[in-house]
Amino acid sequence: MKYQIIFLLAIIALTGNSQKDSLTTRKIFNTALLSNQIYEDLGVLCKESPGRLCGSDNAAKAINLLSGMLKDAGADTVYLQECMVRKWDRGKIEKCLVSSKSGGTFETDICALGGSVSTPEKGITAQVIELKNFDDLAKAGKEKINGKIVFFNQPLNPEHYYTFNAYGEFAKLRVYGAKEASAYGAVAVIVRSMTLKTDNQPHTGIMRYKDAAVQIPGAAISTVDADRLSLSLKNDSALTVSLTLDCKELPEVPSYNVIAEIKGSEFPDEYIVAGGHTDAWDNGEGAHDDGAGCVQSINILRIFKQAEIKPRHTLRIIMFMDEEVDQRGAKKYAESVSQKKEKHILALESDRGGYTPHGFSMEISKELYEKVIQWKKHFLMYGVWFFEIGGSGVDVGPLAKLGIPCMGLVTDSQRYFDIQHAPSDTFDKVNKRELQLGSAAMATMIWFFDQYFAQ
Repeated sequence: MKYQIIFLLAIIALTGNSQKDSLTTRKIFNTALLSNQIYEDLGVLCKESPGRLCGSDNAAKAINLLSGMLKDAGADTVYLQECMVRKWDRGKIEKCLVSSKSGGTFETDICALGGSVSTPEKGITAQVIELKNFDDLAKAGKEKINGKIVFFNQPLNPEHYYTFNAYGEFAKLRVYGAKEASAYGAVAVIVRSMTLKTDNQPHTGIMRYKDAAVQIPGAAISTVDADRLSLSLKNDSALTVSLTLDCKELPEVPSYNVIAEIKGSEFPDEYIVAGGHTDAWDNGEGAHDDGAGCVQSINILRIFKQAEIKPRHTLRIIMFMDEEVDQRGAKKYAESVSQKKEKHILALESDRGGYTPHGFSMEISKELYEKVIQWKKHFLMYGVWFFEIGGSGVDVGPLAKLGIPCMGLVTDSQRYFDIQHAPSDTFDKVNKRELQLGSAAMATMIWFFDQYFAQ
C-alpha cells in the first residue's frame, strides 16, 4: 500500500509539472507575439548602425544602441567587455571590367572579400582561368595559372535541403582561395558568390591568407555575372579582366562585447547565456546576420519581465563582437569564464537569420539530450520540431570546448543565403512574426533549463 501511494504521488507530481510546462510555454509565446518592440529594435539597429563591421564607427554606435535596448528590456545590469579587433576598410573602389574580342567590354558586380589586400592603384589586368575547386587548381598547376586571375566558379549544390550544408561545402573557396591560388602564381582571385540565388548581388565574407608567401587580392562576383563571365570565357579563352580594389587593413582597435544580466533568485552564481553578434558586414544592414539574433536575445529579457518569470539562475545576454572576422569577442568571453571558473548551465545562440524557427542544434551530452527531448512536446504546437545533437554556433563554440552545454537556434534556411553578406540583407527582408517566434522558442528553452537543470 505504501508503494502504491508513493507511485500515485509521483504520477500526480509529473502531471502537475506537465501542465505547468504547457501553460508557461504558452505564456512565453503569447507574450512574445503580443509585443512589437523586438521588431522596432531591429529597425533602429539596421537603420542607425548598418554595416557595423568590427572596428568601424557604426560598430561603436551599435554597442551604445544595444546597451540602451538591454536596459530598456529590464536588465538588472549592463556592462562592456573589452576585446581588441581588426579594422579592415573596404574603400570606395570596387571595379571589374571584362574585355573580350567576341563580347566587347562589360562591367561586373563584384565586391572585395573581407580582409583582402588592395590591387595596385591602376588595378590588375590579366587573363583568366576558370576552375571549380582546389583539385582543379592543383591539376592546372603553375604553368597554366602563373600571372593569371583565378576564377573559382563553383555553384552551390541545390540538392541539399538544409542550405547551410550547401554553403559549408564550398565556403573554403572564398576563405582560402587566394592563399591556395597565390602558391601557383595567380595575381588575384574572383570567387562566385556563396548563394543559390541568381541575381546581381555580390556576397562578401572573410578570406584568410594564413601563411601565404604572397598576398593577392580577392573579390566575390554576383551569380549573374559569374555565369556571364563563364560564358564569355567559353567564347574567348584569351579575354582579360581588369580588377581594381582600394581596400586596406588598419591598426587594431579596442571594441566590446555588451553583456546584460537578470540576477538569479536561487543560483545567482550559475549562468544561462543567450546571444547574437553585434557586427555585420559593411555592405548591408546586417538584418538577418545577425541583427535578428541580437534583438531576439534582448527580447528574452523582456519576455521574462513582462511574463513575470523570475529566473532561478542568472540570465546573461551577450552581444558578441567580431563574429564575422576573428571571433575575438567570443574568445574573450570564454577566456573570462575559464579564468573565473564560472558555472554555465547553457549557452544558446541565434545566428541563422530571423526566419521561422524549426528547433535547436545541440552540443550536449547524450544524457542531457535524453532530458531535453522530453520537453519537445511543448514546442510542437508552435512548429518547433528539430531537436538534434550537432553543432551549436560560432560564438558559443569556445564555450562548448569548455564542456558547457551549447545550442544554436535552427531556422528555415531556404532564404538565408539569398541575402547573407550581401547588400540585400536589410530590415525589410525580416518578417515580424517569424522574428517573434524565434525569440519565444529561445526563451522557452531557457525557461526549461532554468527550471529543471538542477533536478
